[in-house]
Amino acid sequence: MLLRPALPVAVSSTLPLISHLAAVRRRCSIAATGMAGVSAASPAAAQIGSFLSKKPYAPPSWASHLALAPSHTFSLGHFPTPIHKWNLPNLPEGTEVWIKRDDLSGMQLSGNKVRKLEFLLSDAVAQGADCVITVGGIQSNHCRATAVAAKYLNLDCYLILRTSKLLVDQDPGLVGNLLVERLLGAHIDLVSKEEYGKIGSVALADLLKNKLLEEGRKPYVIPVGGSNSLGTWGYIEAVRELEQQIQLSGDVQFDDIVVACGSGGTIAGLALGSKLSSLTAKAKGLGYAMNTAEELKFVKDIATATGIVLDPVYSGKGAYAMLKDMADNPSKWKGRKVLFVHTGGLLGLYDKVDQMSSLAGSWRRMDLEESVPRKDGTGKMF
Repeated sequence: MLLRPALPVAVSSTLPLISHLAAVRRRCSIAATGMAGVSAASPAAAQIGSFLSKKPYAPPSWASHLALAPSHTFSLGHFPTPIHKWNLPNLPEGTEVWIKRDDLSGMQLSGNKVRKLEFLLSDAVAQGADCVITVGGIQSNHCRATAVAAKYLNLDCYLILRTSKLLVDQDPGLVGNLLVERLLGAHIDLVSKEEYGKIGSVALADLLKNKLLEEGRKPYVIPVGGSNSLGTWGYIEAVRELEQQIQLSGDVQFDDIVVACGSGGTIAGLALGSKLSSLTAKAKGLGYAMNTAEELKFVKDIATATGIVLDPVYSGKGAYAMLKDMADNPSKWKGRKVLFVHTGGLLGLYDKVDQMSSLAGSWRRMDLEESVPRKDGTGKMF
């Protein structure tokens, strides 16, 4: 088959189109920057090889006096994470809720744990570790994130997971976070809740660490939730990111920052950063524990109403507690601008399939008549 040469086009006739496209591109770039802080097309975001790279770290000026500031960090997440208005129903008069989407910091490696791991794993590599150990519940988001990040950096990962006495001697299955961990080849040791309560996470991690040392390995222990003084820098740095986003937006100031509180590292970093920085918002940690049927229904209702899917243990409980307090004490929240930090954890929902089956949306078989004529479309599936 012969290919016809492209017809020549007068340059002068294309100039208006080129000018228009350039203007559109400029507007799109400005809009993309907005509350997100950095345009996706910026050199920093687009630079090949920047993801998973180790880089020197300089603390924010307002945190430079803090002791034991980290010197390096790994680029593990996709930052800055976007902020947008969250159109929640039944808010107190004049109250606005915005949401910072730390659930969008990655896919396999997502949520608030990424920010902590950027500093913790930099320290692990600096110490010459060849594997990491951490501890959590059977559906721990932190353990899954650690397993992913460790594999990215060619480190083996050992997970001590807490489960019930009835299940501790059984195959834990492939649901939710467990599926990702086991696909990655993470080494999983199960302990019962009773054993965990008696021995504690520190002693359990030390026990495994000593065993690995005897085998000639070089393990690095990451505490539950990545929550220690080094991990806290993840959300001190997040406050700097938030400062920059607010400065770029020009017209949004928050009165409160609300986040689900578990092991405490996230709220510690947010509270300290808010105190030291130019932010005037108060950081509040809410909700964490086993979920109730009412809270699971809340997760479903919020997803249906706003399109935001919350996890059942952290952000779901945090948002539930926030809205309940707003309903019970509307005057306390009246007229305030609230930033809710979504800390991720979507995979944890897969462990709640049985409990949520009655809440899920309906389905039906499509009603088709045999006389419907076929119409060809474009593409392989047509």
